[in-house]
Amino acid sequence: MARVTSTASSTDTRKDLAPHERRPSWQGRLRRFGHRPVAAGPARDAGLAGRLVPPYAQPGPRLWAALGLPQRLGDRLARWAGWGGPLLVTLLAGVLRFWHLGSPKAVIFDETYYAKDAWALVHRGFEVNWDKNANDLILSTGGHVPVPHDAAYVVHPPVGKYVIGLGELMFGFDPFGWRFMTALLGTLSVLLLCRIGRRLFRSTFLGCVAGALMAVDGLHFVMSRTSLLDGVLMFFVVAAFGCLLIDRDRSRARLAAALPVDADGQLRPDAYVAETARLGWRPWRWAAGLLLGLAAGTKWNGLYILAAFCVMAVLWDAGARRVAGAHRPYLAALKRDTGITFLATVPVALAVYLLSWLGWILSPADGTGGYFRDWAATEGRGGNWTFLPDWLRSLWHYEHEVYEFHVGLSSPHTYMSNPWSWIVDGRPVSYFYESPSPGTDGCPVDAGDKCAREVLALGTPMLWWAACAALVYVLWRWFFRRDWRAGAIACGVAAGYLPWFLYQERTIFFFYAVVFVPFLCLAVAMLIGALLGPPGAGDTRRVAGATGAGVLVLLIAWNFIYFWPLYTGTAIPIEDWRARMWLDTWV
Repeated sequence: MARVTSTASSTDTRKDLAPHERRPSWQGRLRRFGHRPVAAGPARDAGLAGRLVPPYAQPGPRLWAALGLPQRLGDRLARWAGWGGPLLVTLLAGVLRFWHLGSPKAVIFDETYYAKDAWALVHRGFEVNWDKNANDLILSTGGHVPVPHDAAYVVHPPVGKYVIGLGELMFGFDPFGWRFMTALLGTLSVLLLCRIGRRLFRSTFLGCVAGALMAVDGLHFVMSRTSLLDGVLMFFVVAAFGCLLIDRDRSRARLAAALPVDADGQLRPDAYVAETARLGWRPWRWAAGLLLGLAAGTKWNGLYILAAFCVMAVLWDAGARRVAGAHRPYLAALKRDTGITFLATVPVALAVYLLSWLGWILSPADGTGGYFRDWAATEGRGGNWTFLPDWLRSLWHYEHEVYEFHVGLSSPHTYMSNPWSWIVDGRPVSYFYESPSPGTDGCPVDAGDKCAREVLALGTPMLWWAACAALVYVLWRWFFRRDWRAGAIACGVAAGYLPWFLYQERTIFFFYAVVFVPFLCLAVAMLIGALLGPPGAGDTRRVAGATGAGVLVLLIAWNFIYFWPLYTGTAIPIEDWRARMWLDTWV
């Protein structure tokens, strides 16, 4: 962009300074790394409506001409693609996730906790202690087993288990039933990510790329086919992010509608409007609060994501007011937007979290109800807080005990890992392993030696290793180009990833990373968009970029297919299994 020399309508108050004195020294130093300062004056004012609510990219006439399609039909296809493309990607993800969902017909890894806890919750309202032989009995009888009455001490809130239990109620207390809802939410999360990517990048193509990448990520795939809580948490987080993104667009459109229009019909910045405009009750922000409450009600690390998304939402509001002309955008956002952001998220999330415990709260307080339900009437009798309801005091004690458990958990486990290793697929988790002999359990008769049958929670290596480079690019875009999209992606990754570095001595696992997999896919999609080149790029640049991006996507898809047997528990000769153990830490 050419430098604007006219200052007639500039918002820059430093008009009496020489041009080289107007630019802060840090900007001058950072320009060599690609930093672009925001232009002042008329250049900044041009296309204000487009800056507040950018239009979606539309295919050019050359594309339809190359495909031999008339322009009118091409325009219809472009309109259809906004939903048609994401639905096709979702169909692919759904077929992959529901194919032989009940296999392995076994209770794998932590399904031994959550499948049974879910069944107890939907029947008793609280978790119970099961007999040590319950897994075998459940599998052999098709789930026709009595539910015990003795309350169990559990360390995760109930929302995710209620979700799993809903699938069990519909399809039975068996592997398909307790995996159904995680498979459904995993499939729907692909649809959400396609639409989120489309809105974030203003490109249907890049949105579908992001969703397709997540459809073929091994960790997301395995977690969608296993009844663990982290896949449920991931869905609520992605849905909340999407709600905040819609709220961002609608609030900026409302702000644009309040700005004055000049004689040419163009929006003009106005400091008074930008600093005082009220943006309404913002229902999508309330929906985000509800979803974040469900996230925290699934696993406590949802609280970190709640805090990060609240900060991000306020920064988005300040950015909108700055573009609209506010002289003090952060102060304006603090006055006008922070209150509604707080009300729509924190109290809503807290209320949802408490409601998720309703089954436990309504259980008997005579010792036959949920664990610690009678604490206030027994061990907790007396004290300074007796004016509170007994159920609330008992629940608070329960939560305190759970907190002490989580921060002190350090029991060694074969597959525990340090979060430093997660981003490079350093230590995946084996959920299931068998060594069938030739001719049994799917092992080929001509296998020669025994086979290996494993379900390995391993992210598609080519995707995760590409995501490492994509994250560097995203951070560069955010820090040096001040690209809000890159900042949003970085926020999603940081909220799901960085808190685990506070507990490096704790027993933690790689599969916790599924919460930020959607944002890794968005990062890779953004990198692919950069490879394709800007809209005005020449044909040579476009062809080179499309070739590089296409090769990357094909490599990721091939990598997923190559590791398919390890994701689905398909029996393969032991030598083929060893060939897929690319790193010693995968064994």
